[in-house]
Amino acid sequence: MEKPVLWYIADPMCSWCWGFAPVIETIRQEYAAALTVKVLPGGLRPGTDTPLLPEKRAQILHHWYSVHAATGQSFTFENALPEGLVYDTEPACRAVVSVSLIEPDRVFLLFAAIQQAFYVRQEDVTRFAVLKKLAVDLGIPESRFAAMFQSDEAKQQTQAGFQRAAQWGISGFPALVIEHGSGRYLITAGYRPVAALCQLLDTWLQQFAD
Repeated sequence: MEKPVLWYIADPMCSWCWGFAPVIETIRQEYAAALTVKVLPGGLRPGTDTPLLPEKRAQILHHWYSVHAATGQSFTFENALPEGLVYDTEPACRAVVSVSLIEPDRVFLLFAAIQQAFYVRQEDVTRFAVLKKLAVDLGIPESRFAAMFQSDEAKQQTQAGFQRAAQWGISGFPALVIEHGSGRYLITAGYRPVAALCQLLDTWLQQFAD
């Protein structure tokens, strides 16, 4: 019998998803036998083409401070979100999709690498060159990543993922949805600590077993 799929719907440039990174890693390890965990890049701000306005930057940084306070995840706040940054999350999401099409086992590694680069090292992960280097550092051949990232397949799959998240009613990240047979079950919409999530997953798995 096929294992249920636990979809992690997130965006590498979503700060609450960065706060959630240790939680999803624990879930992936602890529930590997019971659930197939997959990531669906949901698209936080895809296709944005204008630089961040100062008030928007202040609003985003306020979220970052909240995430840091709630989760203890590292952020480099000084000089974060520099002037002129176009906060388009489509390229980072497409990089994740590209790796899922080349080396599915490395998807979560790339997702975490993009987060680390963006929030801690202040790298501009909207840029192809930055994303390519992160993929290459994980052992993905440069030519394969470049070809896939620029392919129509990766672009279409990325857009299809955004649409699927929207069709599922997901309007904020992170979210967890279990897909089993023809049914889908929302486990959480928004950040939750690991203990609370394990309780929800255990309850669902118990009902599924019954």
